[in-house]
Amino acid sequence: MTTSTTPSGSPAPAGGDPGRRPGRLGGLLRRASHAGLPSQGSLRWSFTWAFEGIVYVLRTQRNMQIHVGVAVLALVLGLLLDFSRLELAAVLGAVSLVLVAEMMNTAIEAAIDAVVTTYHPLVKIAKDVAAGAVLVATVNAVAIAYFVFYERLTDGGRELLVGVRRSPTHLVVVTMIVTVIAVIAIKAWTGRGTPLRGGLPSGHAAAAFAAWAAITIIAEPLRHAVLVSTLAFLMALLVAQSRVEAGIHSLVETVAGAVLGTCLAIVIFQLWG
Repeated sequence: MTTSTTPSGSPAPAGGDPGRRPGRLGGLLRRASHAGLPSQGSLRWSFTWAFEGIVYVLRTQRNMQIHVGVAVLALVLGLLLDFSRLELAAVLGAVSLVLVAEMMNTAIEAAIDAVVTTYHPLVKIAKDVAAGAVLVATVNAVAIAYFVFYERLTDGGRELLVGVRRSPTHLVVVTMIVTVIAVIAIKAWTGRGTPLRGGLPSGHAAAAFAAWAAITIIAEPLRHAVLVSTLAFLMALLVAQSRVEAGIHSLVETVAGAVLGTCLAIVIFQLWG
């Protein structure tokens, strides 16, 4: 069996074009495909990597932390002020646009910094344009917030919590959103586990026990409130126990999640219920 050589004298792969060498990127991709990495088509891993990207931006980018804080405040106020679906959609769209723009800005800067190590005017243009996109999205969000919130917040005859007092469902939604954000923030701070798997605290346990606490508070006026609360507690306990048995979380991580979810639900309902 003969082996052909390339013009540079190095052996060419059998059956290939002797005048071409395999691209460096193609070689890296082939080696990565045999490195025991999870399948690219795995839905669970796709979500895990996507959440890891979100956690990275939240952990490293101060502007993203500010955007998320303002976004949570805007959404919670929207629920408390009993916004219409159209108004909530406008706020959610503006918030999403700002967050996506900030993430794209971070991605562009990371990609450029990984390749370019010296100053280049085109690099400056690319980074400036990406930052400008964030600014445009932010100005758009501020304008929408003004049009949506101004009348509600300046109406002296309107009670701030009228929407929540009329429908406890809003408080349940707020409780679950705050619980999920708290779990992701704690995992990002500790650097343990992923947003959907492992680490301190257990997100499933936190959500399950937050739901139990919310159900218990809402069901208090009912005739069979104790029975409803007990059933909800058993369901939450089963969720937490399944995480320990599956080896995804330790007992301490699960208990921490249960305590976190329960406390957040109680605090939110005490403040706004």
